[in-house]
Amino acid sequence: MPERRKLPPSASVATPDENGKLFAPSPDRNAGVITDFVSSVAPVSGNALEIASGTGQHIIQLAAAMPGLHWQPTEIAPERRASIDTYLSEANLSNTSPAIQLDATAPGWGAHHQGQSLILLVNLLHLVSKAEAQTLVAEAAQALKSGGLLVVYGPFMRGDTLISEGDARFHANLQSQDPEIGYKSDQTVIKWGIGAGLSHQRTTQMPANNLALCWQKT
Repeated sequence: MPERRKLPPSASVATPDENGKLFAPSPDRNAGVITDFVSSVAPVSGNALEIASGTGQHIIQLAAAMPGLHWQPTEIAPERRASIDTYLSEANLSNTSPAIQLDATAPGWGAHHQGQSLILLVNLLHLVSKAEAQTLVAEAAQALKSGGLLVVYGPFMRGDTLISEGDARFHANLQSQDPEIGYKSDQTVIKWGIGAGLSHQRTTQMPANNLALCWQKT
């Protein structure tokens, strides 16, 4: 198996506190908006898998807002899994499990996490290569149960177009760090999901030019 690409430094901006929790500005800004959106499309009950849960700032809001779902956070970095578990412990939620290690860009994980009613990914596809992103979508499709939803949130090109100067600068900055990463075309990613057996349900405009892409497994 090829060595996994390291995420760029811009993916790892988080500050620890004295208890080991990590704080990042982006999830602090967008957790409420993401939680509101996911709540509007999510099933009432079942298993929910969050890919690349980061610091843990998202998962506590998601689990509190959707108590009928049992939430499983995942992360590659051990220090981030520790942060997630500290957030969960302090929140004292009954519908969560401790964070587990998962590299969602690697082939094969979908078969080991089948039966998911909801899979959520926030702000990762632009930080990995096209091949890794396509693998992630395909494996998520395999992990979903029939009727399950995949929700992918983040910055995207619209077709092949970067729609703002800020997006163009961010994309260029990412590619200066690694030419294989950067913004993906929304239409390309939607087609990946369809090719993996999912039905595209909606594309929703979110704040700061982000999109939420949603598919359902038939």
